[in-house]
Amino acid sequence: MTWSFKEDLFQISKNLDIFASLYKEVSINYVDETNPSDLMRTGIDAMLDNLDPYTEYVPESEIEDYKLKYVSTQYGGIGASTVFIDGKLYINDLVEGYPAYKSDLRSGDQLVKIDGAEVKGKDRKDISLLLRGPKGSQVELLMIRDGSVITKKLTRDEIKQPNVKYSGMLADNIGYIRLDKFLENSAQEVKDAAVVLGKSKPAGMILDLRYNGGGILQEAVKIVNLFVNKDVLVVTQKGRNPQKTMAYKTTSQALFPDVPVVVLISGSSASASEIVAGALQDLDRAIVVGQRSYGKGLVQQSFSLPYNSLVKVTVAKYFTPSGRCIQAVDYAHRDENGKTVKFADSSITRFSTRAGRNVYNSNGIYPDVVVEPVKYSEITNSLLSKNLLFDYANSYKRNNKAIAEAGVFQLNDKDYAAFVASLSGKDYAYSSNADRLLSDIRTSAEKDGKLALVKKDLELLKEKLVGTPEKELLSNKEEIKRILESQIVGRYYYDRGRIVNGFRYDKDVAAARSVINNAGKMMAILKGEGEYHTIGNPLKLK
Repeated sequence: MTWSFKEDLFQISKNLDIFASLYKEVSINYVDETNPSDLMRTGIDAMLDNLDPYTEYVPESEIEDYKLKYVSTQYGGIGASTVFIDGKLYINDLVEGYPAYKSDLRSGDQLVKIDGAEVKGKDRKDISLLLRGPKGSQVELLMIRDGSVITKKLTRDEIKQPNVKYSGMLADNIGYIRLDKFLENSAQEVKDAAVVLGKSKPAGMILDLRYNGGGILQEAVKIVNLFVNKDVLVVTQKGRNPQKTMAYKTTSQALFPDVPVVVLISGSSASASEIVAGALQDLDRAIVVGQRSYGKGLVQQSFSLPYNSLVKVTVAKYFTPSGRCIQAVDYAHRDENGKTVKFADSSITRFSTRAGRNVYNSNGIYPDVVVEPVKYSEITNSLLSKNLLFDYANSYKRNNKAIAEAGVFQLNDKDYAAFVASLSGKDYAYSSNADRLLSDIRTSAEKDGKLALVKKDLELLKEKLVGTPEKELLSNKEEIKRILESQIVGRYYYDRGRIVNGFRYDKDVAAARSVINNAGKMMAILKGEGEYHTIGNPLKLK
């Protein structure tokens, strides 16, 4: 499609005149009082909502939040996250080494006032503004802990949220790097971690990009360059405006050109995560393990606007080295109800990696080795949603000054029995699939006047199919224990501890280690032999 600059400028100028005149007349003449700023924001949001969710207007009041989300990893604050439970605000997680940690704030502390301002009735944005502030400034917190009112005065610090949340050596001499985001310096953080791991001469490296929503494209290119040599195409972006079309290649020799690499992805891995996974897959430089990724093949760029505001605009689609775009949702077309739709299966096209393996466009990155995602039982989801695991972990910390190291800590049967006992009198009711199905049958039978005929049968079915909460707590014991262990370990060892504790249960990591430890399997995947990496029939590990 040709980009007609003159025609676009005329249309922009014409429609701006119309919009400005309309806005003026409505603001002056509408029968009721209007707020000109609100009118304009509504108009802007409505216009952008018709495009895609990544094109957005950011007013001056939201610039700091925007930078923290998309650019910078630093902010002035206390180093604690919060959670609303039944309308009350509680301290959730602490960041080790920062003011909240140093001042002995604890998970489960209820925040009542921040600098004298009542927390009640405020939303998360309001709370964030109250807790954040310049380094060196003070904030006073009024809290309730175990029924007692306490006051803490904290001095804010510069909080640094690393892109690399954890790195270390696993069993079998395998290096592991968990990258949570692609913000400023993410490539340098991955490089620093990889250099340290490289001293152990690892048998392979795992780059964990699960739940990583992406970030800065250039950082993704630099990370690929750690494993791929100079002057190799990593990604191409193509926009309607020719100035937004460009190719990105590696610029230096790789630090680790030969170390076997596995990239972990999940359904939440998006954008820059998919660039790294897709490029390393296309170049046959890494095995991709996990679940199909999110499918965000779009590139955004920010443009400054008057009065210190900005707009973030989707300017291009990106393409991996094989030439595929993995964008899943077709924002250019909508169904009859105006809703966005995914690209049809008929539009999926086969591409080839450097070695000739089959890869495909649309709908994200397909892993070379698929691991079934973890799915929690209904009772576990109920315990999580009602924060009963959160509550018990806080109680456990109050009653136990120390626990075993994060990597070996486990709850025993006595501990689990104590947890079950703590649920007495608490609401963790849930509706199972069997419950819902039987309820639907009962309703239909009642409408047809046949309930009396099937009532006894339905009761027998319910007895057989629908377990009691007590039975469900027992049958899902191992699953609940794993999550409870993670929550408890987090109270003592924070994020790092949770990650280490989870390794022994992590099926994705186990699959990655299995691939690295089996050179024959790795070579078979990279050669495209057997049924590896085919749509609908990839290699599956359960």
